[in-house]
Amino acid sequence: MKTTNANPKTDVLLGTGLIDLHIESKEWLETIAFWKDEIRFFANLLQKKETKENTKSQLGRILKSLDKIHMEIFDYMSEDIMRHESILARLQKGQEGLADIDYRNQHNKVKSTMAKFEVEFRGFKRLVFEYAKGL
Repeated sequence: MKTTNANPKTDVLLGTGLIDLHIESKEWLETIAFWKDEIRFFANLLQKKETKENTKSQLGRILKSLDKIHMEIFDYMSEDIMRHESILARLQKGQEGLADIDYRNQHNKVKSTMAKFEVEFRGFKRLVFEYAKGL
């Protein structure tokens, strides 16, 4: 007989309580805030390296542009999570026209976006570190 272990973070979420989903949303906001801090660090690192080496390479300019783009993406993702949280608040108040499954479906979409972006952001960080080491 083959058994599998359930993982509440990857399962369909139907068994997961709304409070747990709310907590996960709050964790996403904290993660985005941390990523913003990392972007500030990267921008500072790139600026110091650029000033120290007096270089303005094309890759350096691209990385700086990506810093700005990431900040905008973080703001958008944070706003999306806050809208998601407002759906939960309305759901808990029993607002007509909202169903538990709507919130859960939206939660899965946000979770997927966060997971995809995390992979991309890790790649960006590797690029920044490799660039900074090469200066």
